[in-house]
Amino acid sequence: MIKTIKSPHIYLPKQSVDMSKYAVIACDQYTSNLVYWDSLSEYVGDNVSTLHMIYPEAYLETTNNDEYIANINKNIAHYLDNGDLVDIGECFILVERVTSFNVRRLGLVLAVDLEDYSFEKGNKARIKASEATIVERIPPRLKIRKNAPIELPHILVLFDDKEKSIVEELYANRDNLEKVYDFELNKDGGHIRGYKVSNTNEVIAKFDALFNKNGNGLLFIVGDGNHSLATAKAHWDLIKKDLNEEEKVNHPARYALVEANNLYDEGIIFEPIHRVLFNVDDSFIDELSKISEGEFETYIYSAKTGKKAFKMTKNAPQAYKRIQSFLDEYMSKHKEVKIDFIHDEDELLSVTDKNTNSVAIKMPALTKDDLFDYIAGDMVLPRKSFSMGHANEKRYYLEAKKITK
Repeated sequence: MIKTIKSPHIYLPKQSVDMSKYAVIACDQYTSNLVYWDSLSEYVGDNVSTLHMIYPEAYLETTNNDEYIANINKNIAHYLDNGDLVDIGECFILVERVTSFNVRRLGLVLAVDLEDYSFEKGNKARIKASEATIVERIPPRLKIRKNAPIELPHILVLFDDKEKSIVEELYANRDNLEKVYDFELNKDGGHIRGYKVSNTNEVIAKFDALFNKNGNGLLFIVGDGNHSLATAKAHWDLIKKDLNEEEKVNHPARYALVEANNLYDEGIIFEPIHRVLFNVDDSFIDELSKISEGEFETYIYSAKTGKKAFKMTKNAPQAYKRIQSFLDEYMSKHKEVKIDFIHDEDELLSVTDKNTNSVAIKMPALTKDDLFDYIAGDMVLPRKSFSMGHANEKRYYLEAKKITK
């Protein structure tokens, strides 16, 4: 049996905690929207919450990083010491998420062996990154993880199960499982239910059979949270240097908590990730317009000029590669220019309208077709090539796992 999947001890808040205030959206959402995070902070207040255990990226440039991280670890330690977080035992969690768009998505929270994951080109790992990993983004995240006793994942991994033989079968028999949470998510996140899955060995055996059946050497690809999983790997690589072989086998930092989703779940919908460039002048639009070519019609937008037609190839991976390559080269020559990645078109236009010297690029959506074959063929998509759903459909922090002994 493959050793890639492990049954973790999962921590959830005690029953008296207000779950709607406990669970919050992934830290890398609404990065140019401080109003979202400020209003969320006001709503949560001093209640026990994952908001007090994460670092929203919107605050990275407006707060003292060391002080903020120290406070995160202080909050986690207090929650553990006070019994606010409870070990519910060794298990998986079957997740049913119904978004505000009335889309249902099923997932399974489990732990994966970081020894079986790599984002390096040419690797033969069973878990691969779907997008190019920017190694410069790892150190700040590693700093947050370094002294944290637990991890709260927003990582989503995809597996290729056309027959719907694993998660869907668990869901069909959910009445036989213990329900561990059932509540409405804040900020228009929809509704979420969680069921404790104790027969983990049976589930792992099904993943083992699926891996052998597919025969492409891939068990999971990272659908969301590429850099978070890369950070977990970097953290483990540092820790294991000081461990003997026996200690390495079961050290909690070796295993990362993720939510696994079937690629063929109807609730898995790929949304585009748009680009906004800040601190640009009118010449940027002229330069960008020179690479307008292809069959797919989209637009670039600024508050000054409004929408301007722009064309790309229908091949979404190639379109992202072409655009991102241009932007990377342009930004290397114009150090004052900054970029942000926006998940929703309304948010894209809103952010651009609020920043006079900014230009938005509306990007195409990636299709599911041949995604696993593409990654198995030692290819990676350009960074930020797709999003699994709209911004408020992203994973909310809920389950936790210890990463220290």
